[in-house]
Amino acid sequence: METPKKLLEYNRSGLIEEEHYGFIKAFVDGEYFTIGSDNDYPIFMRSCAKPLQASLLYDFELEKELTSEEIAICCASHWGEPCHIDVLKELQSKYGITPSMLTCTASNPVSQKAKDSLIKEGISPSTLHNNCSGKHTLMLIMCQKAGWSVKDYEDFNHPLQKAVKEKIYELCEINENLPATNDGCGVPIYSAPLKNFLKGYINLFCNEKYFQIRDAFLKNPYLIGGEKSIDTAIMTDNSHLIAKVGASGLCVVLNLENKSAFVVKMSDTDRRARAIVVIKALRDLKWIKNETELIDKLYETDILTLSGKKVGSVQPCFELSSINSKLLVQ
Repeated sequence: METPKKLLEYNRSGLIEEEHYGFIKAFVDGEYFTIGSDNDYPIFMRSCAKPLQASLLYDFELEKELTSEEIAICCASHWGEPCHIDVLKELQSKYGITPSMLTCTASNPVSQKAKDSLIKEGISPSTLHNNCSGKHTLMLIMCQKAGWSVKDYEDFNHPLQKAVKEKIYELCEINENLPATNDGCGVPIYSAPLKNFLKGYINLFCNEKYFQIRDAFLKNPYLIGGEKSIDTAIMTDNSHLIAKVGASGLCVVLNLENKSAFVVKMSDTDRRARAIVVIKALRDLKWIKNETELIDKLYETDILTLSGKKVGSVQPCFELSSINSKLLVQ
């Protein structure tokens, strides 16, 4: 049975008010290290799977047709801002796809600004605003290329989804059939031990065969997430890092320079806690070369009243240190 470790505690005026538990799995210098005992328990990959799912585009030589921005939006958990919607509209127009063909539901943008703008203009959100719409658009494009049905592309038995599973298992080096379910957007999502998340990212982003996906992340960090997304914040001005969030408290970070990676899984899925844990881990490992304003804002460790008075702090309960090229985990 897996046993998470306390990663953060919220201390308000001397009393512990919140505690956040989870796991950190790291691969550094050819070795795996763990905070929390995950015992290789399979975790649903959620949106961390998006670049792995998108890697199937090479089977259809779509890397020769898609722009860097288009590949980025196909891998994104985008915030539904105008820049995201513009790329999606152009991509769908390019392949004769309409928003109604997507089986993901119409949903409000993640971005509050984008949501407020739609309300002000009296526009109802569409499937384009769903933060998985890029993935769904790519799936439809691949179905068109293969001559497969576009009406049931989300079914487990559809040839597209069988090919996606095979690709994920290959990249993540999964050798047994693990639990699968439907993701929030409706398409199949697969589970894997956290160490296999890391194998998948290293095998994808450190392989020159897939350089277009790697470059899409590095050149378009804002398209991958959005205004306050932790993965966007990490990749902005840190072109040696790849990052991707997933629902239910997940975030994978890969260092291209040393082919090392770690994944955070917050048990309670809290986004603020996830951001603080990820940034703390990056700072401990000295992977951040440029401390941006957005990273500082997301490392929100002061507990404030509505008037701005500080009444407590968020305190990390773990430490990652690089010593003699080894990772010391406490």
